[in-house]
Amino acid sequence: RDALRTPRVKHLAAITNSQQVGPLLRAIDGYDGHGVTHAALRLAPHVFVRPGELRHAEWTEIDFKAAVWSIPAGKMKMRRPHRVPLSLQSIDILREIQKVTGKWQFVFPGFQSLRRPMSENALNGALRRLGYSGDEMTSHGFRAMASTLLNEMGKWHPDAIERQLAHVEGNEVRRAYSRGEYWEERVRMMQEWSDYLDRLRTGAQG
Repeated sequence: RDALRTPRVKHLAAITNSQQVGPLLRAIDGYDGHGVTHAALRLAPHVFVRPGELRHAEWTEIDFKAAVWSIPAGKMKMRRPHRVPLSLQSIDILREIQKVTGKWQFVFPGFQSLRRPMSENALNGALRRLGYSGDEMTSHGFRAMASTLLNEMGKWHPDAIERQLAHVEGNEVRRAYSRGEYWEERVRMMQEWSDYLDRLRTGAQG
């Protein structure tokens, strides 16, 4: 009975109802804490990378001309390099914070030292400050939000969504048939996702 144990899955709180996304985004817009934290919190829903990947973003990884953020394998959970197409909205947020942190290594440096990335508790702390409890929303929850709502749209190939989430297919046979990056679809998807977030922010119902 103990030979095969079911791994414990840690479920992190996330808002996945489109009607609740708008209020969250408006709350983020009104965040009055540290500017670096605010920028990271604004960018998080658009790129939906893991919190650690966001915190450790470096300016050398951002290609504004190509509108791509290239994350090296060493920073990824699955140890595979990952590319994030940057929407116009993401570019705007990065351009704004570049005026403040652009001369440093990290896009979102820490409070105590500009030579280190921001604290792993900064984004969750900001969400708590905005009134969202740990049972309602976490910084990791932006991934579940995007995954749920993008799949509900029925417009995007599930593998394109999974690839953008940097998930690795567990089934070896399926993995062999899904090696494509779906790059062009992901570029379109990320821009439309940001546009969708903007509509929800202004009060659209999804």
